[in-house]
Amino acid sequence: MSKIIIIGAGGVGSVVAHKCAQLSSVFTEIVLASRTLAKCDAIAASVKERTGVIIKTAQIDADLVPMTVALLKEENPSLLINVALPYQDLALMDACLETGVHYLDTANYEPPEEAKFEYHWQWAYQDKFEKAGLKALLGSGFDPGVTNVFTAWALKHHFDTIEYLDIIDVNGGDHGQAFATNFNPEINIREVTARCRHWEDGAFQETPALSTSATFTCPEGLGEFSIYRMYHEEMESLTKHIPTIKRAQFWMSFSDAYIKHLEVLQNVGMTRIDEVEYHGQKIIPLQFLKAVLPDPGDLGKSTTGKTCIGCIIRGIKDGEEKAVYVYNICDHEQCFEEVGSQGVSYTTGVPAMIGAKLLLEGTWATQAGVWNMEQNDPDPFMADLEAHGLPWTCIELSPEQARTFSVAEA
Repeated sequence: MSKIIIIGAGGVGSVVAHKCAQLSSVFTEIVLASRTLAKCDAIAASVKERTGVIIKTAQIDADLVPMTVALLKEENPSLLINVALPYQDLALMDACLETGVHYLDTANYEPPEEAKFEYHWQWAYQDKFEKAGLKALLGSGFDPGVTNVFTAWALKHHFDTIEYLDIIDVNGGDHGQAFATNFNPEINIREVTARCRHWEDGAFQETPALSTSATFTCPEGLGEFSIYRMYHEEMESLTKHIPTIKRAQFWMSFSDAYIKHLEVLQNVGMTRIDEVEYHGQKIIPLQFLKAVLPDPGDLGKSTTGKTCIGCIIRGIKDGEEKAVYVYNICDHEQCFEEVGSQGVSYTTGVPAMIGAKLLLEGTWATQAGVWNMEQNDPDPFMADLEAHGLPWTCIELSPEQARTFSVAEA
């Protein structure tokens, strides 16, 4: 049906390449490009071994718009799937506009000099994409992405209005490392150490990073985990597109060991994102730290356990208070067996493939412009989650159960 270019050859890029190759009736040609050609070639070899599909590889610096434009003109794809760094979102959107290529990403733009990721930079491209007759689908990962769709699906099928939303991301996996991040270390640490923001009383409320915590018991016997409130971009789009939401919070689990290591790294300055001089050279400490930490793409072979990501949603149906919990549980070892990646990469890469599929089929983003996930019909996406490796469950909670969690710790 369509030729695509995937930009980014990390853990998520590997999953996207494998999952697109599994659906060759939709993705008839695949090009994988990144700064490091050897990573692209290794993924291409794995894809060929597992699926028999041959994908083309290319070297590119996604910060350089002319280089991306040249590649897009040479390959003439229908869609660019951006699973590179969030810093590169705008440059890749500019390249798509110049060459007439549709765009999709999994995380919103973040300026390199400030740990502040927001949608307004990309929403500003609305008129440009409309005038060009192009579509941009933002945040087609898990969170953001699937969590947005879970919320939209719950509104469509279970609520007249949604008032309270708690997004809870638990990684119950064990990678066997003293300290490692499950996705790009630089982006992960910038995200975790940024000041927390949650939506309440019609505005975002700020609190210190990791200053609010709770315990959460996952379903299906996964156990109890410490979770910390932090900012995540899907709250920005969800509160815009579902304005009845009174409070939205995002929570992520961290082990005591992770928190201890992070505190030490902060205290000694290794999480700084400003330049320092070292032996006559300018370096950014966090980027140096990234270079010495384990590569998240290599963690799949040693990671055991499961992830549990979902939304506790409370609102009104037929004049009565109602609450549901919609979630997915993903097994790290099963992900590695299928595509050679751990579960965190898998849960982001599969939704990227699904979003691309629905966009190319014309099911989603039926008009030109910049779209967030919850602005589309959730039902086709929910069906594709079931079909392509991320089955989900919805259970009804008593309002008291949902209220006890979402209020007691905040």
